[in-house]
Amino acid sequence: MGDTGRRSSSEQCPRQEPTVMPRIALYTLTVCLLAVAAAVVSFVQGSWLGVVWVLLAGLSSNMTWYYVKRGKAAAGGREPGPSVTG
Repeated sequence: MGDTGRRSSSEQCPRQEPTVMPRIALYTLTVCLLAVAAAVVSFVQGSWLGVVWVLLAGLSSNMTWYYVKRGKAAAGGREPGPSVTG
């Protein structure tokens, strides 16, 4: 109908922007995916070197998880303390 001068409900609350994944988390995710691909190729070729690639994939996935949690904690206004998993 007519304009009552009130704002709509979407304008009253500021929008929450999605958290951006830190760049280092993207790098570690890329390393993880490449290490998994290298492990698959290595095992398909019959090489036991794939075990090293699996270990690297595990390490880089843990690093990705850590940096994503740390980025969310920083974006939420909290200072990332010594423990970001709690």
